[in-house]
Formats: sequence, C-alpha cells, structure tokens
Amino acid sequence: MSKIAIIGATGRAGSQLLEEALRRGHSVTAIARNTAKLGQRAGVVTKDVDVADAAALQGAVAGHDVVISAAHFSTIPASAIIEPVKKAGVKRLLVVGGAGSLLLPTGGKVIDSPGFPEEYKAEASAGGVYLDTLRQEKELDWTFLSPSAEFVEGERTGKFRLGKDNLLVSAQGRSWISFADYAIAMIDEVETPAYSRQRFTVGY
Repeated sequence: MSKIAIIGATGRAGSQLLEEALRRGHSVTAIARNTAKLGQRAGVVTKDVDVADAAALQGAVAGHDVVISAAHFSTIPASAIIEPVKKAGVKRLLVVGGAGSLLLPTGGKVIDSPGFPEEYKAEASAGGVYLDTLRQEKELDWTFLSPSAEFVEGERTGKFRLGKDNLLVSAQGRSWISFADYAIAMIDEVETPAYSRQRFTVGY
C-alpha cells in the first residue's frame, strides 16, 4: 500500500484516479481548491489547497510516497507543482498528461495536425511545455502519462494498449481512452514502475 497525494482530485481524471487508488487499498490525500463534494470516505484525507500557494501545497504533499498531478496545464505552470513536491521530499511525481505532444505517423505532433480544436490549443501547448520541463528535471523520479486524443467518460474495462510517444489509434481509426481505464494505467505505474523519467500513453 502506498500513500498517494492526488492534486486536482475533484476533476474528471483526478476523481477516477482517486477511485482506482482506493479500490486497490492505497491511502489517498485528495487535494483541490474545494474538496467538499468528495465528502468523508474511508482511506481518504481531504485538503483544500490553492495550488498557487506553494507553501500550502508543499505541506499537503509532504510524507507521501508519490504525488499524482491532475492539474490543468494552462493555469498551473510546471514549476508550481514540481518545486513544492521536491521541497516536501517526495521522490515520485506522476502527471496526467495531454495528447497534444504525442507524435503522429507522419512525425509531427498531434497539436500541429490540421483540424486540431482551437479551444484546446492553449492547454495542449502548455502540456508540451510541462513535459519538456520534466525532461530537464534532475531530481524527481517523474512519469507523464498522455491519454489518447479523446479522453472521455466511459466504463472501466481494463483492456487497453500502452505506447510511448506515438498516438495510439484503434483499427477503426479512433484514438480514445476512458478516464476509468486511464486511471488503471496510472495506478499500475504507481505500483509497478515501468516508465521512470519517461512519457507513455494509453489507448484502445
């Protein structure tokens, strides 16, 4: 059993990560600006923290085996997560990544493909910067897990594929993963690290 701190635990990805971690018997500290909607649950400690408050975040993640960040990239720079985690003495940081920085068969990035939704470009671009920042990181044992192009509500099947830097596309031409199955892949990485200081991706 690990002590896991989840930043952004009330979001769509974060809440599924919380459920998956609890399902496997881990103890979880759920961190968000307002955790009230999570209620009181066995195995969960809730902490209301504004991630912009570095000292508060450092205090919230201290003493954990691993931190998982599901915070949005466009509003929270990489340093706002990385520095408090390091100062807290936590060695492992897993990040809910984006698909924009994944590579297409042509060699270009998903974010640069024709038809990439304009409304997602700021978040996707910031996600790429976050990944580049992690790749320069010398101290943390980090992992960045990119979902497929479509990151959607859906059932927990436990059946998916893993890849590295290339977008995964199904035989039907769709690139997608449910939040629930994504959470399985992430908690698998917590329990059995296979992508230390690397990015990987998950899809059907």
